[in-house]
Amino acid sequence: MSLISVNNLTFGYDGSLKNIFENVSFNIDTDWKLGLIGRNGKGKTTFLKLLLGKYEYQGAISKNVEFDYFPFEVKNKEISLLNQKISEY
Repeated sequence: MSLISVNNLTFGYDGSLKNIFENVSFNIDTDWKLGLIGRNGKGKTTFLKLLLGKYEYQGAISKNVEFDYFPFEVKNKEISLLNQKISEY
């Protein structure tokens, strides 16, 4: 078991009127099976990138586990994903 601890996390993009996270604190046990859900633009990918150390933030994120991020690659951006064949992936 490992613990991911987030304490007083505050983050917002430069030029944004509102922060994505403001004084957020929580713990995640790595033994848990969980998923991040939420509307588009609410901070799911941003949180993952914060865990990876890609952005500067205020507060503290402590962890003793490593993270990998596998973004979905869109091969042909001109065609709607719904119109592409699954076999292309």
